[in-house]
Formats: sequence, C-alpha cells, structure tokens
Amino acid sequence: MSQRVSLTQYLVEQQRAHGHIPQQLRLLIEVVARACKRIAISVNKGALGDVLGTAGSENVQGEVQKKLDIIANEVLIEANEWGGHLAAMASEEMDSIYLVPNRYPQGEYLLMFDPLDGSSNIDVNVSIGTIFSVLKKPEGSKGVSEDDFLQPGSAQAAAGYCVYGPQTTLVLTVGDGVAMFTLDREQGSWVLTADDVKIPADTKEFAINMSNMRHWDEPVKRYIDECLAGTTGPRGKDFNMRWIASMVADVHRILTRGGIFMYPWDKREPNKAGKLRLMYEANPMAFLVEQAGGAATNARQRILDLTPTKLHERVSVVLGSKNEVERVTQYHLEAEKAK
Repeated sequence: MSQRVSLTQYLVEQQRAHGHIPQQLRLLIEVVARACKRIAISVNKGALGDVLGTAGSENVQGEVQKKLDIIANEVLIEANEWGGHLAAMASEEMDSIYLVPNRYPQGEYLLMFDPLDGSSNIDVNVSIGTIFSVLKKPEGSKGVSEDDFLQPGSAQAAAGYCVYGPQTTLVLTVGDGVAMFTLDREQGSWVLTADDVKIPADTKEFAINMSNMRHWDEPVKRYIDECLAGTTGPRGKDFNMRWIASMVADVHRILTRGGIFMYPWDKREPNKAGKLRLMYEANPMAFLVEQAGGAATNARQRILDLTPTKLHERVSVVLGSKNEVERVTQYHLEAEKAK
C-alpha cells in the first residue's frame, strides 16, 4: 500500500462512509488495540520480564493459569474500565462479569475477551493471541446483569483478535468485511496491511488435534479419513494437516490462505457440547470468518445463531473455507437422520 492508513484513520473513514462505527464503539476498539500493544510488550519480553511459567492458580474452567494469562486479563480491564464506553466486561479468566466501577461513567457496550488464547504455547515461543467480542447492552435494562451478555453471536457490534507472532497483527470486523493491521513497533502505531480479507471456498488444509481421533464422533472420523486418503480416496486430492494448538494462530492462517479448523465434541466429556468457549472464542472467530466469506458451525448449525444460556458455555467448532465446513456439517446431519 502506497499510503499508510492507521487504525484510527480506518475507523474514522468507516464511520463517515458507512455509519457502522458510532463514536463510543470506535473509542472502545482503539482502547482494546492499545491494550493489545501492552500485552505484546509483555509477551515479547518473555523470560526477561519474568512472565513465563504458571501462576499457581486456576481459572473458572479449572485450567492452570499462566502468569501472562493474569497479566493480559488485568491489562484489558485497567485499559477499558475508565473510558466511559463500557457498561461491563466478561473474561474467560473470571468467574462472573466485571461491572465498570461507579466512579467512572457507564457506556452502552459490553466487552468479552479471552485475554491470552493458546497459553500452552507461551513458554515454547509459539504464536498466541487475544480474542475480543463487543455487544451492545440491551436497551431499557437497568444496571447490568449476566443475562445482558447472553446474546447470539449475530448481535455482535465488533469482533477481532490480536496475534503475537513474528509480527503483531490486529484483525478486526465491524460487520463490513475483515481488515488486518500490523504493529509498527518503531512508530507504536497500527498500520492497515490487508483490507477486505477473503477466505477461499476450497482448501487442501485441515487443522485438528489428531491425537483425539479415537474419541471423535463418526462423521468427524469419516471426513478426516477421506482427507487422509488423498488422491486415491473419494476427495481425489491430497490434504495437508496443520495444528498449532493456538486457535488465534490457526484461524489467522485460515484467514490468510484458507483451510478448515475443527475442535469437535468428543466422547471423553460427553455432557459438554465441546471444548471451546462460545462467547469468548467461537462467536468472535465465527463473525470474522463469515465476514471473510467463510462459514462457521457447531457441526450442525451456524454458530452465530446459537443463544448462550450461561457465561462460560462451551461449543463444538468447525470453521473456515465454506465448502469444507458445509461438507463436515452435512456429514453430521446425515448421521443424525440415519439414527
């Protein structure tokens, strides 16, 4: 791109041209982007900043927290609580919602985030990221309760993630396509590096944790077996497998060059719909993927149509190149009909 476009300029132009971004929402996105810069600095320091290793505590999911999980969570709360654009926040790392303190003005938006996705990769220097989702507080509701957050993903006002890798990249949608911004460390600013991102409808790459194969449902096994059969199988083409164990990194690859990502239900925890969190991970990623021309389902229906019943609800996730997602979803629906 000949002329460098900053995140602020992009948001202002979107506001002028399409009216998609009210001022409060623009400020909220800019504050989240600033917080991601602070998190990137901590991630980059690594062992030098004494941020590696576990914190000796567990989050609400019963997962051992890394030091950086807690640092990233605190950075996002401190950056957003005083600006006047938020009513409340919810985080994968906190049991319940966080109300904006009374000493600060209350805004009309709700922010949800996974402060550091893929944290098992922190200590081994592999890409990790922050995922965020923005909802509007229901009109007419006095105060804020957990119920205000229980909206379908289709109601999101904005969503995005920041991937901390060889470059630090912010990926954003406000419901009018997907844009990518790269952090210019020397200037300290986010620069637009890709606009109107599109995911190819077809692909030869799939991402899934193959070590769980014995626990999968039959439709997932069928799909993967067909991919592995390559040119001699029913698909008639060879597939590559990718698995980074960091949803942000896997989705970023799919947004960049296509592919399908699957984290399906499995038999180890049959009462749970899946492993990933609907509101902090699946909804924002589904919004981004759909805005880029891809698809996202829970293997049966569109993720953005699901209405959450609790804050930390889990869900199966199949997202990415449209034709492949539709194939996996079709296999599940066929299997249900055959029962």
